[in-house]
Amino acid sequence: MNASTGKTPILAADGTPLRKSLARSLRQQKLRALMLIAPLLVFIFVAFIMPIVSMLMRSVENDIVSDTLPLTVNALQSWDAQSGELPDEVVYAAFAADIKQAALAKEHTKVGLRLNYEQSGIASLFKKTARAAVKWDIETDGPFKEKLLKIHKNWGNLEIWQALKVHSPEVTSGYFLNAVDMRKTVDGPDWQPEEKQILLVLFKRTLFMSLVITFSCIALGYPVAWLLANLPMRHANMLMILVLLPFWTSLLVRTSAWKVMLQQQGVINEVLVYMGMVADDGRLVLINNEIGTIVAMTHILLPFMILPMYSVMQTIPPSYLRAAKSLGATNWTAFWRVYFPQSVPGIGAGSILVFILAIGYYITPEIVGGTKGVFISNRIAYHIMESLNWGLAAALGTILLLAVLVLYWTYDKIVGIDNVKLGG
Repeated sequence: MNASTGKTPILAADGTPLRKSLARSLRQQKLRALMLIAPLLVFIFVAFIMPIVSMLMRSVENDIVSDTLPLTVNALQSWDAQSGELPDEVVYAAFAADIKQAALAKEHTKVGLRLNYEQSGIASLFKKTARAAVKWDIETDGPFKEKLLKIHKNWGNLEIWQALKVHSPEVTSGYFLNAVDMRKTVDGPDWQPEEKQILLVLFKRTLFMSLVITFSCIALGYPVAWLLANLPMRHANMLMILVLLPFWTSLLVRTSAWKVMLQQQGVINEVLVYMGMVADDGRLVLINNEIGTIVAMTHILLPFMILPMYSVMQTIPPSYLRAAKSLGATNWTAFWRVYFPQSVPGIGAGSILVFILAIGYYITPEIVGGTKGVFISNRIAYHIMESLNWGLAAALGTILLLAVLVLYWTYDKIVGIDNVKLGG
């Protein structure tokens, strides 16, 4: 008997209180459920969460300079980079010691490449200096200011030492500034030279063209999804096969086919010339520009718009339209007031899917876009595979991720993510 209440607790079959027995049973069920989804959680963490965290960290990491040139970084702390005067002999001597150690450890190329992103010519300057520095005796061969200036006159260039000081902290905002066509200077953030301002243009182009592709997929996919949902099953199955057929063909093959069709001597221009719609010397320029990218990507992403819309449309009872017509509504009124609002969740699901896929595409724009139709993703791929500026690539990827999240949040506020569904 419970002394506080005067009631006898209900016991389970094993003699334990029923409440404790139920709580233990619930804990065991939750544990079994967790064990079932544990492999999926591990996969998501390894394949999704860890790469994103790594990207975020790489976009602000800047430990190469401080780790490779520690004495120089420490000596530069007492130098006023805005004074307009070169550092004193203490800084030059510290750099001489650091560059010798870096050359012996084969690390000078890494720090030179890192600083070369900020100041052109530093990579070759470091290589030339390192070849001479391995022969120096740091204790007796000074003063090193004269030696460095003898190796190359750029060691008397104030901007070189300013770049060393500005980009010496272990955490930097420099990559994010570069990602929006700015740079980190001794006077604070400043715009890049006009001839280097390209990334903001690419961001704007990527967002604009992704929206155009999304609306193009809606305009072309809605009638197809409506036919799929309303045709007899036999005809609908045949049409569904045609919708899914692109998935059975390589993306590279489909993109290359569009390159053949869109070029000035391609199929489309030949047909237009044959029909007399275009003069032979006035063929349309449909490739290596925005038009080529939009056409090719709309074709590639169209199934991703059709399938969500179809899955929602097939759940809309045809009796709703018949009821509207029986109450005096015209075909257009019945569609616009009754059918279309119920299909909006499918449009929302397809739009989110197509837009997110479009904003990250880089193979198709690379092949058919030329210089005027490439996306920011092509620039990210360039920095990862060619320039090896992974910090800038990570910053660009982070900004792109934030842009998608902001648009997703905006969509949720305007439409409501709860209204997005895939049928049912």
